[in-house]
Amino acid sequence: MTKLKVLLAEDDITMVSLLTTLLKMEGFNVVALQADADVPAAVRIENPDILLLDVHLLQQSGLDILDAIRNSEDMSRTRVVMSSGSNVREECMNRGANGFLLKPYMPDELITILKQTIKSA
Repeated sequence: MTKLKVLLAEDDITMVSLLTTLLKMEGFNVVALQADADVPAAVRIENPDILLLDVHLLQQSGLDILDAIRNSEDMSRTRVVMSSGSNVREECMNRGANGFLLKPYMPDELITILKQTIKSA
């Protein structure tokens, strides 16, 4: 069985390290992007099973990235779970996110939402 691939777009280096370790321990293949990476280009290249996308990246808006993904014919079906320290769940879901995590969240919350989102596709 091939490992499910998570593309991680998060600007907090500590969070990237923790999430990468946790997700690998749970059996996922993880590709972590640099904070200023071109996320839509990475989605095209990596073709992840799911994108874990921070709402507030250093120089980018996760919501703008989500819009670009949803409005692109070749990426529109990409599963996206958004995360933020602000409760912007409704806006994320209205703009096409498949799930939302309010930071700080527990590891089991993350794993549960990733598995549910992938399964529901």
